[in-house]
Amino acid sequence: MLIREAVAAGRYYPASPAELKSMIESMVDKKAKKEEVIGLLSPHAGYPYSGPVTGAVISRIKFKDTFIVMGVNHTGEGKALSIGTEGVWQTPLGEVEVDSELAEKILASSEYLEEDNLGHVYEHSVELQLPFLQYFKSDFKFVPIVLSYTTLSVYREIGNAIAKAIKALKREAVIIASGDMTHYEPQNVAEQKDRTAIDAVLELDEEKLRERVEGLNITMCGYATASSLIVAAKKLGAKEAKLIKYLTSGDTTGDYSAVVGYAGIIIKGKEK
Repeated sequence: MLIREAVAAGRYYPASPAELKSMIESMVDKKAKKEEVIGLLSPHAGYPYSGPVTGAVISRIKFKDTFIVMGVNHTGEGKALSIGTEGVWQTPLGEVEVDSELAEKILASSEYLEEDNLGHVYEHSVELQLPFLQYFKSDFKFVPIVLSYTTLSVYREIGNAIAKAIKALKREAVIIASGDMTHYEPQNVAEQKDRTAIDAVLELDEEKLRERVEGLNITMCGYATASSLIVAAKKLGAKEAKLIKYLTSGDTTGDYSAVVGYAGIIIKGKEK
């Protein structure tokens, strides 16, 4: 069986289970109202920087048995658009099994995604979501997907494939787009640029998001995952999106001269 070790432990978050659990506990909102969501955008920096945003957004969701977690290929390793279909992922809080049936259905539904594990071995953006999920629920499965930079039409196709697979298997699943916002610009610039990108996500408009990211040169590494999320969510009945929390690295370090932005957004269907 394929075992994917926790490469971000001790770097992006504590390797000690007790220390990790304590850190997550300080970042979640136990009193938050739980909402039925189709998907969410969550950041993936070191927990001291982006953890409060991840904690806030994951605190708001009603959990399902399966999560599809899309990350960004920062390493350049493996296939450009990769999906893992087997094995378990380790974190200090335990192991999470890959939902092979759903992963294989997504793979079969997309002409662009490729079965590949190399792109996932050293990549942190998917892994960083797992401990927060494990804090709330120990017995879930997930599907890891890692996307490189490509065209919006490809992200749309992948989003459609995810929605098609979820519908075909009648799977109760939540889609997570792991992604950060503006990188290394002054606080006021980052906030202005990020607001325009966030507004496009809140409007569930992937074309508008592309136009703003390209037109304003927004260094949003979550553009890829957010685009596929928006498309999949609309196919699954999304009607509204809500910004839960926005911070920058400057809010942690006190240095606002060159910050990275982090946004936590939930996407919902009609109220039942």
